[in-house]
Amino acid sequence: MAAEVCPVCGDPLAARAGRTGRGSVYCSAACRQKAYRERHQPEVLTVQGLIDEIGRRAGRLTPQPPAALYTGVTELATAIAQLKRVARTARDTAAEPGGSVTPVPVTEHGTARDTAAEPGGSVTPVPVTEHGTARDTAAEPGASVTPAPVTELDETDFAALTEQYRREIQVHCYRMTGSYDEAEDLVQETFLRAWRARDGFQGRASARTWLYRIATNACLDLLRRTARRPQRYEPVPGMHHGDGEPPTRITWLQPYPDDELPVSERELPESAGESRETLELVLLAAIQHLPARQRAALVLRDALGLTAAETAEALETSVASVNSALQRARPTLREHLPGDRADWRATEPTRQQQAVLDRYMAAVERLDLDTMTALLTEDVVLTMPPNPFWFTGRDALVDFVRVSLDPASPAFLGHWRSLPTRANGQLAVGNYVRRPGTSVFRAQVLDVLRFEQGGERIAEITSFEPHLFPAFGLPLKL
Repeated sequence: MAAEVCPVCGDPLAARAGRTGRGSVYCSAACRQKAYRERHQPEVLTVQGLIDEIGRRAGRLTPQPPAALYTGVTELATAIAQLKRVARTARDTAAEPGGSVTPVPVTEHGTARDTAAEPGGSVTPVPVTEHGTARDTAAEPGASVTPAPVTELDETDFAALTEQYRREIQVHCYRMTGSYDEAEDLVQETFLRAWRARDGFQGRASARTWLYRIATNACLDLLRRTARRPQRYEPVPGMHHGDGEPPTRITWLQPYPDDELPVSERELPESAGESRETLELVLLAAIQHLPARQRAALVLRDALGLTAAETAEALETSVASVNSALQRARPTLREHLPGDRADWRATEPTRQQQAVLDRYMAAVERLDLDTMTALLTEDVVLTMPPNPFWFTGRDALVDFVRVSLDPASPAFLGHWRSLPTRANGQLAVGNYVRRPGTSVFRAQVLDVLRFEQGGERIAEITSFEPHLFPAFGLPLKL
């Protein structure tokens, strides 16, 4: 007989007539997504394993064919960047007061890791598991792995453990703050806090849950310190902004590169829709209106799919308080979202949208203002956080860009080139400008695009500063 309760949260399942597949097993998309993550835990990561993998990838590089060389170098660079992050975390934790862990507890077999440093001693990589390190004896054929607690990890093994969760913790911090830069800083802060608090890790929860709890509190501390709230854009003297209502101004809002999403957020059919939606810029902007604890409860419950009890434990409060926070947060969120969900919900970009983007980039490079204008909706909105400039309506937007695209204008900015990318599940484009009298195209602005229903025209452009280009794999110069 089929189960009548959700296997994740234990809540009763609604009537399932006509529902098939996993939709008939879980009570919500959040529970379905959480179940996937639990089934697909990160692979065991070791520092020695990373070093070995870098060596293998480097050894396979050959000059020809060029496409294969590029792919190989890209994969090698990714592995090196991961090892660099592990090394940085290990260095930072070792620099903590009292942070250096020299002795490793002796195992029941009487071996300590320090003996590997003796002349002739062998160095056996120590794989990191969900709860700690597998002992060296696990490398022997038929040997079993006995996880050690987090408290027994040295700096390097601890860094390897946390690296497994870096991307998903960073996405969590981004959802909480709306800022890519702050999310990066908060990840490092989370790992340092975890290192300091490792003695208090009881192993009742997984390391992942433990890190999420620490990351949430790091985000809450930041939000309390800054106490920032969204404002409305104000008119800039001498500038025609259009006849529409001034949009919300969130000076700290930044885009998030799709390529940096965890695999479970980026590639999986069963969770891709929900993941893209909870990263869409419109929703991220709406979340910024919520008080800190309401925001945390909403993100933990609706984006991560934690149960009310797990959310209460992470926030060190009661289930009743969590439910109360959600009851207040959800109506506030709806107030700041477009009435029609289809107007803002991020879906996989269509061929039609890609074709519009290609025409848009070509028009920019040709300085073809007429074609650009035809690709915009009449009520298109342009904002440029953190800058104060904003425009509602096609006429106001075109008037703003006309002077910089006209070679006869004294304010002509130069010639443009564009490279496509993806941000927050949406199509985006990195724009470069070659100023008059120069020969180099330099990063100028990163545009994230939202399309009208049907994808025939662009309904919103959110423009961001060029220092974010490297996070999107875009060069700063062409």
